[in-house]
Amino acid sequence: MILSVSRRTDIPNYYSEWFYNRIKAGFVYVRNPMNPHQISKIDLSPEVVDCIVFWTKNPEPMLDRLDELAAYPYYFQFTLTGYGKDMECGVPHKKEKMIPVFQRLSDRIGSRRVIWRYDPILFTETYTPEYHLKAFSQIADALKGYTHKCVISFVDIYAKNKKQMEELHAYELKETDLMDFAGKLSEMAKKNGMTVASCAEHTDLTECGIAPGCCIEKALVEELAGYPIKAAKDKNQRPACGCVESVEIGTYDTCKNGCRYCYANVSKERVRQNCEKYDPNAPLLCGVLNEEDRITERKVKSLKVSPSKEEQLSIFDLER
Repeated sequence: MILSVSRRTDIPNYYSEWFYNRIKAGFVYVRNPMNPHQISKIDLSPEVVDCIVFWTKNPEPMLDRLDELAAYPYYFQFTLTGYGKDMECGVPHKKEKMIPVFQRLSDRIGSRRVIWRYDPILFTETYTPEYHLKAFSQIADALKGYTHKCVISFVDIYAKNKKQMEELHAYELKETDLMDFAGKLSEMAKKNGMTVASCAEHTDLTECGIAPGCCIEKALVEELAGYPIKAAKDKNQRPACGCVESVEIGTYDTCKNGCRYCYANVSKERVRQNCEKYDPNAPLLCGVLNEEDRITERKVKSLKVSPSKEEQLSIFDLER
């Protein structure tokens, strides 16, 4: 099982104590967002967890306790953009705070295990293509040697963020302009020893030097785990998403980063209400159990590929 922590909220930033407590306890409860009274109990033992993928804009609260994850392979998807407080109001200053945090994390766990995400990219009167190119260049220069991969995506419109996109007067580039923009990103990254991959993009950017990528990548999981895995494409993600299957343990409407492009929160008020339920010792993230809830144990197992009979040593081989 690959554990996703989390596409729905920033657990490393706001709920790291809860997550470490869940690791100690060896299980977590996850409420089904489509069927709120259905709760899954998920085993978190190292025997079934092949890799943990963290998604965050600020992993600093986790850094002093990473030794507690020694039994698990893991890596971070670290989002670091050029947006200001007007767009990402809950994220600390990028140059003064977040770039140094990125560097510290990379020094601690290695550059292969920290993926830089410059996404989502949206264009407004303030955040023009020229602005993004300048910001991307500055961040890439600062992260040289601290990561080898950058993931980009262009903002998608969902029901939860449609109103915000309209208020921002976000616009799309013409295809020729988009290709030129993407090509410049690729060149800047290459200059700093990085490759660029796209995330769930329908536009083919390969001629710009940007291949379709995936955030939960089979090859990287195998590298970190030290063994081959058998993992299918994640059918719960968008059709253009190339990620392999994972188990998500986050909760929608709990992220306090306050990003205006966010699709994971309905409203600030909903986030406030849910955060009031936060208990770092509870099995549920920002939630309490109700009488109507049904808890079922989700069957999870390692994705490790067992060696074939031909690859297994017999007792006679060991005696030679």
